[in-house]
Amino acid sequence: MIKSLAKHINGFKVDSILTPLFMLLEVAMEMIIPLMMASIIDDGVEAGSIRHIYMMGLWMVIAACVSLAAGVLGGKFGAKASTGFARNLRKAMYDNIQTFSFANIDKFSTAGLVTRLTTDVTNMQNAYQMILRMCTRAPASLICAMAMSFFINARLACIYLAAVILLGGCLFFIMSRTTKYFQQVFHRYDDLNASIQENINGIRVVKAYVREDYENKKFMKASGNVYRMFVKAEGILTFNAPLMQITVYSCILLISWLGTKMIVGTSMTTGELMSLLTYCMNILMSLMMLSFVFVMITMSYASAERICEVLNEQSDIVNPKAPEMTVKDGSIDFDHVDFSYKKDSGELVLSDIDLHIRSGETIGIIGGTGSSKSSLVNLISRLYDVTNGAVRVGGKDVRSYDLNTLRNEVAVVLQKNVLFSGTILENLRWGDKNATEEECIRACRLACADEFIQNFPDKYETYIEQGGTNVSGGQKQRLCIARALLKKPKILILDDSTSAVDTATDAKIRRAFAEEIPGTTKLIIAQRISSVQHADRILVMEDGRINGIGTHEELLKNNAIYRDVYESQTGGGGDFDEDGGAA
Repeated sequence: MIKSLAKHINGFKVDSILTPLFMLLEVAMEMIIPLMMASIIDDGVEAGSIRHIYMMGLWMVIAACVSLAAGVLGGKFGAKASTGFARNLRKAMYDNIQTFSFANIDKFSTAGLVTRLTTDVTNMQNAYQMILRMCTRAPASLICAMAMSFFINARLACIYLAAVILLGGCLFFIMSRTTKYFQQVFHRYDDLNASIQENINGIRVVKAYVREDYENKKFMKASGNVYRMFVKAEGILTFNAPLMQITVYSCILLISWLGTKMIVGTSMTTGELMSLLTYCMNILMSLMMLSFVFVMITMSYASAERICEVLNEQSDIVNPKAPEMTVKDGSIDFDHVDFSYKKDSGELVLSDIDLHIRSGETIGIIGGTGSSKSSLVNLISRLYDVTNGAVRVGGKDVRSYDLNTLRNEVAVVLQKNVLFSGTILENLRWGDKNATEEECIRACRLACADEFIQNFPDKYETYIEQGGTNVSGGQKQRLCIARALLKKPKILILDDSTSAVDTATDAKIRRAFAEEIPGTTKLIIAQRISSVQHADRILVMEDGRINGIGTHEELLKNNAIYRDVYESQTGGGGDFDEDGGAA
C-alpha cells in the first residue's frame, strides 16, 4: 500500500524533503532557547551582569526569529507537498477509472468512488502534511528535550521518562480502540453519498409521488450512522486531553517540589530548574502532537486502503500486444458465444449465440425484459469479454483490436441516454471533436433533432444542464443518435434509443438511416414491432438465447413469441400515429 501511494509524490519530492528539514531547524532553535534563558538567570540576573543579559537576550531573539521563519517555511512547503500529493492521487484514480471495463465499474458504487475521490483523498492530504511536519517535529522535540533534561539533571529527568512511558501507553490504548470505528465510518459515508445522489437524480419522481418525508428519513438514517460512528470514536479520543493535563501538571508539581529542594541544597540552580520546566512542556506537548498524528493516521489508514483499491484495480479488458489498427468492415460474427457477468458464477447471461451479420445489414432485436438484448450488443464493442466462443468484427476477433480503434468504429446509443453539461454543439462533438457546425446540423437532421433545436432561442449554442435535465426524453434520445452518427461508424447500435419518440419520428429516423448510411451495419433493439419490422432480419431473444431469426413475414409465420408480440401491439388498432409514420 505504501509503495502504491508513495509514487504519487512525484513532482513534490523537493517540498517533501524541505518540510522536515525546516521542522528540524525549528526544533533546534526551540531547544537552544531554554539554555539561553537559564544562562540569563544564572549568569546575568544572579551575577548582576547587565551586559550578559543583553547579549543572551539578543541571541534569544535571533533564535526565535530563525525558529519562526523555519516554522513558516516548513508550513508552506508542507502545504504544497500535501496538496500536490492529493492532486496526484485524484488524477491517478480518475485516470485509472477511465480505463475500467464495465465489469470493473460494477465492483464500485458511484457514491463509493465519489467518496474515495473527495473525503478519502482529503484525509490522505491532511495525514501526509502531519507526517511531514508533526511526525518530524514531535519526535525530534521529544528526543532533544529529553536529552537536554538528562544533561541538566538526570534525577529529575527520570520523572519525564516515567511520564512519557505511562502517557504513551495510554495513548496507544486509546488509538487502538478508535481504529475500528474510523475504519467503519467511511463505509457509512458511502451510504450517505448514495442517499444524496439518488435523491437529487430522482428529485422529480420524489416530488411527483410526494415522498419527501420518506427520503428525509432515509437521509437522516444514513447521516445518523455517520454521526454515531464519529461520536463513538471521538468519545474515546476525549480522554486524550484530561490524560495530558494530569500528566503535565503532575510533572510540573513534582519537578517544582524536588527542584526547589535541590536549589536550597545548592545542587541545582534556578536557571536549570526553569529550563527543566520548559523542557517538560516541550516533551508533553510533543506527546500531544503525536497523539493527534496517530488519530489522523488511524483515520487515513482506512482511506488509504480504499484509495489503493481503485489505484490497484486492473482493467480486465486491455489491448493485445500487437493490436489490429484497422476495422475492415461492419460484419459481425458471434461464434457459439457464452457470456456471464461473473466469470466464476456459472450463471450464463448468453448461451450458445451463433449469429452472422453481413456488413451494411440492418438487424432488429426484440425480446422481453431480461432476455439479454443489451448484453449481446455490449460484446461487439468489447465493453465486456465473452466467457466462451468469440465475437468477430470485420472478420477478426474483437480481442485482437486496439480498443480505441474498435470503439471508434462502433457507435452505441445506450438505453440510458447521457448528455453532459455544455452547449448542444459541445455534446454533439463527442462523436467527432473536429466536426464542423454544418456536419453537426446534418447529423441532427438525420436524427430528427434539428426541428426542435431551431425552436430554442440560442439554437445550437443552447446550454444543456447536467444530465440533460432541460430537454425531454425524446429530445435527449435524438441528440444522442445525432452524436453517434457524427462518428461515421461502421456499426451503429441503437439500444432501445427511440422508445421516447413517437412512431412517426421513429420512422423518419429509420428511413434516414437507410438512405444516408447504407454501408453501416445497424442493430436496432426495440420493444415496438414497428421499429424493427422493416429490418433485413429480426432477432428474437428469450432467456439469453436466440429463439428465432428471419424477416418480419417469416417470423409471423414461424415464431410464436414474435407473433404474440405483434398481435398484442396491433390488436388495439396499432400505435396512435402509425399512419403518420408510414407517410
